[in-house]
Amino acid sequence: MVLHQPEIPNNTGNIGRTCIATACSLHLVRPLGFDTSDKECRRAGLDYWPRLGVQEHDSLNQCLNGLGRRPWVFTTRTERCYFDAAFAPGDVLLFGKETAGLDADILDQYPDRLVRMPMVAGERSLNLATAVCAVIYEGIRQLQQRGDLTIGPGCTIARTQGTLRP
Repeated sequence: MVLHQPEIPNNTGNIGRTCIATACSLHLVRPLGFDTSDKECRRAGLDYWPRLGVQEHDSLNQCLNGLGRRPWVFTTRTERCYFDAAFAPGDVLLFGKETAGLDADILDQYPDRLVRMPMVAGERSLNLATAVCAVIYEGIRQLQQRGDLTIGPGCTIARTQGTLRP
């Protein structure tokens, strides 16, 4: 999971919790709209944050080059539904900042990887943390359906091939 210039700390905290619960990595691309120092994370009650191993990057190119995979890019500026994307283990899911999404120059780099969530025409986009959670679980559903991931007893995620973390 890559968040490009996230602005709202509560969204990023909720996304971090989803990532840790689903064995996904979280990468944040600066600038951030908040402080992620140990002191601030403790103050915000993010006791799971150290286990998450979140990585921060100075640029999107640095982040994506380090991950070595082309991202699925989430935007309202496409007609392709994310249900039509075939997610694979280690895929990168890229979301933009809450107030503006991703810049056009980023979207232009990945025209065949743009996807959106289905919504009623004319309505505002979902909250970022809500959207990310829905996308992660769609990815888990697809991986489980193809046998790349096993949902075990008690509805727990068990890895069958590698890891969800890139």
